[in-house]
Amino acid sequence: MQNTVYSVRREVSGYIVKNIFASLGISLYVLVDTLFIALAAGSIGLATLNIVLPIFNLFNSLGLLLGVGGAAIFSLNKVRHPERIEGLYSELIIFCVGLGILFAIIGNLFPHQILTLMGANQQTINMATTYFRIVSCGAPLFMANYVTINFVRNDGNPSLTMRAALTQTAFVIFMDWLLIFGLNLKMEGAALATIFSPLTSLTVLSRHRHFAQRQLKLFKTKVHLKTVLKAARLGIPSFLNEMSTGVSIFVFNLVLLKLGGNYAIAAYGVIANIGIVFLAIFNGVALGVQPIASREYGKHLYQNVKIALKIGLLVTFSIAIISYFLLLIFKAPIVDIFNAEHEAQLVAYAVKGIPIYFISIFFSCLNLVLMLFLAAINDARGAFFLSILRGYIILLPSIIIFAYFGGIAGVWASVPFTEFIVASLGIYLTNRKISTMQIRKESLL
Repeated sequence: MQNTVYSVRREVSGYIVKNIFASLGISLYVLVDTLFIALAAGSIGLATLNIVLPIFNLFNSLGLLLGVGGAAIFSLNKVRHPERIEGLYSELIIFCVGLGILFAIIGNLFPHQILTLMGANQQTINMATTYFRIVSCGAPLFMANYVTINFVRNDGNPSLTMRAALTQTAFVIFMDWLLIFGLNLKMEGAALATIFSPLTSLTVLSRHRHFAQRQLKLFKTKVHLKTVLKAARLGIPSFLNEMSTGVSIFVFNLVLLKLGGNYAIAAYGVIANIGIVFLAIFNGVALGVQPIASREYGKHLYQNVKIALKIGLLVTFSIAIISYFLLLIFKAPIVDIFNAEHEAQLVAYAVKGIPIYFISIFFSCLNLVLMLFLAAINDARGAFFLSILRGYIILLPSIIIFAYFGGIAGVWASVPFTEFIVASLGIYLTNRKISTMQIRKESLL
């Protein structure tokens, strides 16, 4: 028994470390991209980036909507009914490319109207228009990349998707530097470098055609709306989870623009992008716990399931404690890195916001582990419930209500409040599920 427990602990620890590094890849690129834009275009560049960010979430969300759902259908049928999914990937890719082209056309025809709706003003509209038009042209690539990643992974080649992510991150950071500083293209360079992200990933993923066990096929075919809708139904949870980030950024931008102008939005851009790194670490821990917890749950080894969860919670909470105190100590130097123009207002908003906003990491570290844990032990409904509360039902009203009573400080406080409520509910749901496991264990004896 002790050897089994030791083996599970070692296995979970190994999964956690690997997944943290994998999850950090994209988040580090986002952080570096934000830093480069801050150095090249200043606080207005940061505000511009944050205004346009929800469009990335829209493209990624639509890719996940069809990619996650389509890949699930692919996995369910590829062994017993391969004829049912022969054209599935092709149909979804063709649909994504067509939809992406439509978004690109709309984005280039009506940029001012869209950006005004998203919170751009006289100071940011010109810079945002250039950035938005270029990024909109990448819509087909962003969506096709998310679809392809999910299908390649489910076609038995997860190592290739990992290589694609790492190659994409390294190459795009280089292109970011080259285009922004080497060619002095500033925001135009940042936008062009962003398009290289899915393009690089898709290039690496194209190597899947040499995979010996490949069942995935790409060919010209007619798109059936029934196929698209079937994939979309299964991908709705992933769509809502990803889109919640874009929706919350949109609401934050509108509220902060009214309370403090573009400098408040720029400060939020700095804070949120630092937060992305911590969320990536916590997500990496959660992804390390999930497969072990799911496997042991399937074997009815419930003690091992609890061990996996405890390790995950202990690791994330320890990281949260260390991270919070480091942020408190070094908040001013961290903000200065993103403040090339030495704007006092940006510093004031960000330095005051960091201690309040990042109280949230004590609870978000638990939430990410608990949501994936619940999904791993066959409680997808509980995981989805927490996700919707966290991204929409509690957070969005909290931003507006807290802003009304507390101003900008209230906006920062809305995030830890949301994470605390969700963590409390998550702990309750998890304890209830563990109690159910204990009863089931006793019935098996």
